[in-house]
Amino acid sequence: MSDAKYFATTKKGELAELKADLQGDNKIKKKEAVKKINANMTVGKDVSSLFPDVVNCTQTDNLELKKLVYLYIMNYAKSQPDLAILAVNTFSKDCEDSNPLIRALAVRTMGCIRVDKITEYLCEPLRKCLKDEDPYVRKTAAVCVAKLYDINSSMVEDQGFLELLKEMLSDSNPMVVANAVAALTEISETSQSAAALSDLDTPSVNKLLTALNECTEWGQVFILDSVGNYSPKDDKEAQAICERVTPRLSHANAAVVLSAVKVLMRMAEFIPSDAGYMDSLNRKLAPPLVTLLSSQPEIQYVALRNINLIVQKRSDILKEDMKVFFVKYNDPIYVKLEKLEIMIRLTNEQNISQVLSELKEYATEVDVDFVRRSVRAIGRCAIKVSGEADRCVSTLLDLIQTKVNYVVQEAIVVIKDIFRKYPNKYESIISTLCENLDSLDEPEARASMIWIVGEYAERIDNADELLNGFLENFNDETTPVQLQLLTGIVKLFLKRPSDNQELVQRVLSLATQDSDNPDLRDRGYIYWRLLSTDPAAAKEVVLADKPLISEETDKLEPNLLDELLSHLSTLASVYHKPPATFVEGKAPVRKITLPVKAQPSTTEYTEEEAPVGIVPEDEQPEPSNQPAGEIDLLGDLDLSVGPGGGGGGYNAPPSGDIDLLSGDLGGLFLGSGGGMISQQTGPIQMGTGIAGLGDLFGISSPAATNYVAPKKVLLSPNQGKGLQVTGTWSRRNGQIFLDMTFTNKALSAMSDFAIQFNQNSFGLVPAANLKVWTPLQPNQDNDTSLPVNPGGTAQRMDPLSNVQVAVKNNVGVHYFASVVPMNVFFTEDGKLERKVFLSTWKDIPPTNEFNSRVSCGIELKKAKERLEANNVFLIAERKVDIGDSSQDLLYMSLKFVNNIWVLAELKFTTGETSIQLALKTRHPDVIAGVQEAFGNILSA
Repeated sequence: MSDAKYFATTKKGELAELKADLQGDNKIKKKEAVKKINANMTVGKDVSSLFPDVVNCTQTDNLELKKLVYLYIMNYAKSQPDLAILAVNTFSKDCEDSNPLIRALAVRTMGCIRVDKITEYLCEPLRKCLKDEDPYVRKTAAVCVAKLYDINSSMVEDQGFLELLKEMLSDSNPMVVANAVAALTEISETSQSAAALSDLDTPSVNKLLTALNECTEWGQVFILDSVGNYSPKDDKEAQAICERVTPRLSHANAAVVLSAVKVLMRMAEFIPSDAGYMDSLNRKLAPPLVTLLSSQPEIQYVALRNINLIVQKRSDILKEDMKVFFVKYNDPIYVKLEKLEIMIRLTNEQNISQVLSELKEYATEVDVDFVRRSVRAIGRCAIKVSGEADRCVSTLLDLIQTKVNYVVQEAIVVIKDIFRKYPNKYESIISTLCENLDSLDEPEARASMIWIVGEYAERIDNADELLNGFLENFNDETTPVQLQLLTGIVKLFLKRPSDNQELVQRVLSLATQDSDNPDLRDRGYIYWRLLSTDPAAAKEVVLADKPLISEETDKLEPNLLDELLSHLSTLASVYHKPPATFVEGKAPVRKITLPVKAQPSTTEYTEEEAPVGIVPEDEQPEPSNQPAGEIDLLGDLDLSVGPGGGGGGYNAPPSGDIDLLSGDLGGLFLGSGGGMISQQTGPIQMGTGIAGLGDLFGISSPAATNYVAPKKVLLSPNQGKGLQVTGTWSRRNGQIFLDMTFTNKALSAMSDFAIQFNQNSFGLVPAANLKVWTPLQPNQDNDTSLPVNPGGTAQRMDPLSNVQVAVKNNVGVHYFASVVPMNVFFTEDGKLERKVFLSTWKDIPPTNEFNSRVSCGIELKKAKERLEANNVFLIAERKVDIGDSSQDLLYMSLKFVNNIWVLAELKFTTGETSIQLALKTRHPDVIAGVQEAFGNILSA
């Protein structure tokens, strides 16, 4: 009879009957009762009240009944943790049973019970099972370690289970090896210690490849994925691994095939490209990839997404198999679009004829979206294969003559790009395009046509009429069309100013006065001011030569491509996104890096082969001769930083005397050096003894009461194209630091970080390379402290301590500004002798004394400690009685990094929450900042 009877509607009082059956001696009824209980549990009925009676059924030799009981315990252990402990003794006994199936069942069940109280009792049985004589028990225990790590990671590491897994990689049974690899791989994604253990050496790889031949298909996938993370010592070892993995390419399981392809792609990076072996390897890789395209549409799509990545890295693998990617009439649309994408990537001068004939055929299909993509593909072929551009343009003109609306509009969009790629070559077809002007109703097509008319206005007799026609409905157009129309009419005016003055005034008026779009309004004002003040400059800006369009603009960024190739046959290769962007909490603890292309050994490096940190001599930064009055955050930025270096190089100030008084700072930099600051050439002093080591390892010093402003956002993700920087300034052990947190809020990894400061009032420059962990994965952040020295060229800023910063990464260069708290500039040698303090106070004229009140909510003793911690030194102290209250007077001194001295008198009155602060200095520009610093220190 079918088991469906167990799912029949329960009758009243059934729980009591089931309980009676469980407590009875009839084994058949007992098994039937447990089946009925599990059926009720499956359909969502609460049978937890029977937990003690079901647990008592574990004392049986019947394997089927034991499995049913364990299934029940797994389901209810979380809601009944106290009762679940009753089963621990049974688990422990079963782990020592003579039957290996029962031993494996017990350890598997214990691993599935996510209750902390039970995991404590799992360690010893699991350790025994990991060393069990039966391979079935060992392979089950290996997976259990990964489950236990997810529940309690520290216990797994403390109990040495990771080391036992590492030893199991040498097991004689291939399935045990496969499960151990799978467990270590899963754990290593979140554990640094497991990541180190799962790093393979040559003997381990050989053992894994030996086990590969006898594993199940999924065991082979686990082993191949692990071998794909291995870096061989030389090209010979890489070739040996390729030879042993190549037979997997003929496997019936697509996952095994793609995992093998991933290993071969990885090993190919270690084999010189000019070696004859690479040609042989490419020939072996092509057939299995082609075979995948004869599977079901869903598998085809996954294979095509992976092939898309492979041909971006190595297009020569499938260069002879273009016809495989020709679209079939019964292909689903998602397969058609992927095939189309790969066809474009494989197009070259040898096969473009057949590609164009195919694309022209596709353009007559009934699926509108596919037709549009096909027309656009013809334009991309024209841009990619310059020798056949004439034939591509001729094909596009043939399609325009069909007068099919969406075909015509897509053709005009791609022809605009062709004009950009080949200027002054195909302008003869403009008249044909203008004939179809009235049929354009899509924003992208209208914007493209306007661009063409504006760009070639001097060759189109009625260009003003055409643009005026678009202008009639200016307010109804989309923003891209409005922006293009504004630029197009300005271009027309600059080329034919006598006839189009009224037209340009009209469009500028519409853009600046009638529009509420800030982008459009700003561009309109820029053009208006350019045209009204300097028409020649306007012509240079608006009619400047355009950069040529590259055929590689749609390729993935190289670092992202390498990362995705390391995840072939996973969801990442289908989404074309790193796992961290779509798997919650996925933050890889190790980076799979591809080596520099293998070349013959030599001690001389070419520009492309230079190791990280070695910059060719002709690229070494030159000292800047830029005038102090100019601001250039890009010119001095060392853009030749290697991956992972992240260094922010800066230019040393010019040799010789520096005229620091050329600004209006009123002698800010005047000091003991006769008003000059010499170029810093010595090493940075990071503190000595224990204090220096404490700072190095992030150990706070005992007197860590100096004021540090809370971190705030310096660069927002919108400004940084996904990069967010928060930070603050601090002073530790005599060194200024810019403490920052870099957060990647983009979809792809970031790398190649560098930093540069613009000239500023105190001459601050980075004293070391910017240290940011790379690649910085999406949704990952990294804290860093950048040491800063006041040894660069000075230029007055407003506010005085404002510092303009440029941060570079692989996305671009981003700018932000930060105001440095003045207490950061207070030096450790700012204590004056009493006599010197008194004479200096008298010498400074009364006009240079500044009085203010500062909030202070702390007692006098603590105030003195905080001020001393911030390098404001006590010179003298006295107490004065004033009626019923008293006043404490503190006389203090401080010194800036550029030798400016400030003297202070602080009056603490009993019972008041603010103090009277009097400051005297020969350099009044710093007063406002010093007053703010005192307020921050005393109210922190």
